[in-house]
Amino acid sequence: MIFLKSPSELDALERANRLVHTVLRTVRAVAAPGVSTLELDELAEETIRQHGGAAAFKGYRGFPATLCTSINDVIVHGIPSRSTRLAEGDILSVDCGVLLDGFYGDAATTFGIGKVAAGAKRLMETARQCLDDGVAAVAPGGRLGDVGAAVQARAEGKGFGVVREFVGHGIGRSLHEDPQVPNYGLPGHGQVMRPGLVIAIEPMITAGSWRARIDADGWTARTEDGKLAAHFEYSVAVTADGRRVLGVDGEG
Repeated sequence: MIFLKSPSELDALERANRLVHTVLRTVRAVAAPGVSTLELDELAEETIRQHGGAAAFKGYRGFPATLCTSINDVIVHGIPSRSTRLAEGDILSVDCGVLLDGFYGDAATTFGIGKVAAGAKRLMETARQCLDDGVAAVAPGGRLGDVGAAVQARAEGKGFGVVREFVGHGIGRSLHEDPQVPNYGLPGHGQVMRPGLVIAIEPMITAGSWRARIDADGWTARTEDGKLAAHFEYSVAVTADGRRVLGVDGEG
């Protein structure tokens, strides 16, 4: 079932997502060669608690951490660890979810650690452009296929892959609500976007095959061919006259 949000609910979702973006900025500021992903996770949880929130991912379906920290060929759901330390040239995806005053925020970003290879930089730039294109496709009366088609066209037009196994989703009083929001599709197809709909758009873009495999921990999703992946995410509300990217100024 799809739940359309009222103006007051959108304001609450704005606050939750602002906290998510505060966490992402805080983590990015300290991510450097030699820092463990567990240190980033502990910092994220402390920041969330200081602002009166709770970590949305921790304990969700058994996930053991506050952040998903996904390095290089890990697409999503990387588990923070004391033994996993960042290295010069890595690319790191950080996905964060927050519960604040009964509403969820969810966003992700990918960035380089120190100096990264040109190919990695191009992948990250394209994945970010995919997010921007997906957001730009959000409009009242449009369809969710418009969003996926925009993401897919950008990625595949640049020679990159679009992960199929993981998709975006509705968000509100639950972390994952209807509808699903694939990063691929056909314009004019899928659910109609109506004012009050809030969706998490999260392109996961690969340097090679779009296929994924899951590690023995049951969470960590890697590219099947071992090539790099990048992941960006915004929570976006459909408004009467367009869209509202939650938690960021303007449209991001």
